[in-house]
Amino acid sequence: MKKIVFPAIVLFAAAALLPAKTHAQNALFDGKTLKGWKRLAGTADYKVEDGQIVGTTVLNSGNTFLVTEKEYGDFILELDAKIESNLSNSGVQTRSHYDPAGHEGKGKVYGRQFEIDPSDRKWAGGIYDEGRRDWLYPLDLNAKAKDAFKVGVFNHIRIECIGNEMKTWVNGVPAADVVDTIDRKGFIALQVHAVSKQEQAGKKVYFKNFNLQTTNLKPKPFPKDVYVVNLQPNSITPAEKAAGWKLLYDGKTNTGWRGATLKAFPTKGWEYTQGTMHVLPSAGKEESGGGDIVTNDNYAAFDLSFEFKLTPGANSGVKYFVTLKEITDGSAIGLEYQVLDDKLHPDAKLGRDGDRTLASLYDLIKANKQERFVHPIGSWNIGRVVVYPNNHVEHYLNGVKVLEYDRGSKAYRDLVAISKYKVWKNFGEAPQGHLLLQDHGNEAFFRNIKVRNLK
Repeated sequence: MKKIVFPAIVLFAAAALLPAKTHAQNALFDGKTLKGWKRLAGTADYKVEDGQIVGTTVLNSGNTFLVTEKEYGDFILELDAKIESNLSNSGVQTRSHYDPAGHEGKGKVYGRQFEIDPSDRKWAGGIYDEGRRDWLYPLDLNAKAKDAFKVGVFNHIRIECIGNEMKTWVNGVPAADVVDTIDRKGFIALQVHAVSKQEQAGKKVYFKNFNLQTTNLKPKPFPKDVYVVNLQPNSITPAEKAAGWKLLYDGKTNTGWRGATLKAFPTKGWEYTQGTMHVLPSAGKEESGGGDIVTNDNYAAFDLSFEFKLTPGANSGVKYFVTLKEITDGSAIGLEYQVLDDKLHPDAKLGRDGDRTLASLYDLIKANKQERFVHPIGSWNIGRVVVYPNNHVEHYLNGVKVLEYDRGSKAYRDLVAISKYKVWKNFGEAPQGHLLLQDHGNEAFFRNIKVRNLK
């Protein structure tokens, strides 16, 4: 038989036309079988069809996960995902875990999830803590990414889990950034969400083109203006610092703060050395404690973020545009992000239409919030106030925007005219002012207080 010799260049060209098959790319899915995966928790169906993993919803099943048998620490995962209907929901778990006794013995998967949310709120690409802490990064925090995900077509997903940080992209658009303190490794999983209505059953979600990298990881740049949910107490990341964020409380000292009616920090009523700005209880009487504290600096347009924790029945607040010219009963006046136990403190039932409840603009505008986004008393909640250079203001609670208004507008002034603040001329319209933590006589805690100026 005559031996045929192919030129090396021809062999190389032919090889270049074949799909690249490296160990890293095929560590999760071989394109033919579900080898290396196992189903947990629910009864939804997973199959391989045309080189894709296809999950199908099943009526009255709990959340169902296709889980890697191997655990992963640092990695970059890219894949394509498609959900065919906005009647269902899906996600990709990262560094997650399984509790066989969870959900009354039915088993529970828990951990951070890249959310695939085709609903009208458009939170696909946000980060959800499945089975544990609920939403960590709703896309209200990055509205520019809300339209990136498309229903009915494949979307390209990128997830970076490097160190204690998780970042997400949808079709090349930066979506979410969370710095966390838990889960340094765990399994990767695909989710088919639970459904309880017949019209939701039989809906499919598709996954393909997996590419997992676990070595030589090179993170992609993230825009400076994208808010970071940093859950490490009293810290800012190098990226946050580069974006202009600065800590207002270092966890150890009272540097940068003083009493609202004093030239120095109060000598009683506050503790600040154990990682929290701690308001000590004084029988619910503002005048008998240490009093309010304010920043030494003034702020005009800014992004303010803070964590707070309340004791049962407590009342406090975070005020902004505090001029220190308006004082009543020893308390400085300003626009107030209400911090309150809505269920036990009587102030929640006063005011007008609920405008004294948690996260409201106190006595002016009620916070529009769902109960599920309010963390229980004794747990940490994240508050945020953004004041843009055009005087548009937004309040957030645990990543969800709960109200917005325009300082100085007719609508704003009309509200002031029917509030307790009507006695002060041009209330809340100062060009700049101090930030304030309120001592209302109840025990409360603050930490992770940070701010950046907006130009």
